[in-house]
Amino acid sequence: MDKHWKKVIGFLCFGMMSTMPFTAFGDMHDGNGAAVAAEADADHVEMIPEGVPIAALAAEDESEKAGKAQGSKVFNRTEEGKAAQESARLAKEREENKAATTTLAETMLAAAEAQSKDKTTLRQKVVDYALSFVGGPYRYGGNDPRTGVDCSGFTRFVLGNAAGISLPRSSGSQATQGIPVSPDQMQPGDLLFYSGGGGINHVAMYIGSGKVVHASTYETGIIVSNWNYRNPVRIVNVIG
Repeated sequence: MDKHWKKVIGFLCFGMMSTMPFTAFGDMHDGNGAAVAAEADADHVEMIPEGVPIAALAAEDESEKAGKAQGSKVFNRTEEGKAAQESARLAKEREENKAATTTLAETMLAAAEAQSKDKTTLRQKVVDYALSFVGGPYRYGGNDPRTGVDCSGFTRFVLGNAAGISLPRSSGSQATQGIPVSPDQMQPGDLLFYSGGGGINHVAMYIGSGKVVHASTYETGIIVSNWNYRNPVRIVNVIG
């Protein structure tokens, strides 16, 4: 009996000893497994697969958003700046165009005034030249008021010498020249034509104040008369 129990006890002891490493390993495995699982859970929460912390990723995302917002502001400011520059350029261009237009208009007006003044001066020169021959002799077919001239010879001579304007010889032909004007438009130096019988047979020069100068007849020579001493059938501006 003693030997039998010794064997039994020995067997049990051996079995217990043989199972201890496995139990210990099992305990260690179970403990470590739980720790590893807990650690894995923590890693799952705190880490992304590449190993970057979520907190760092969030900060990076916020930084990127802030960068984009800042970039958008810079872009908007840049676009606003460009728009302001373009608006200023267009405003300046409008002002320059306005100034140029005003300058051109003023230049044209000044030129027109100067031309009008020149014409007025020329007209007065023509009138003064014509009046210098008042009292001169009349001669049918004559061409020089100093030696004798008829009506169309007189106007032809005066305008040719005082203004450099060439006219045909007869009064009928002179009536086809220049620009027709009405009595209220006529100016000194314009020509008035009168008819008698079959057509135009006389021409006189307007000198202003309702008067004309003309080579009238043998009896009167070159004289000054009222513009409507006869009813004119045509008035022309040959000076411009």
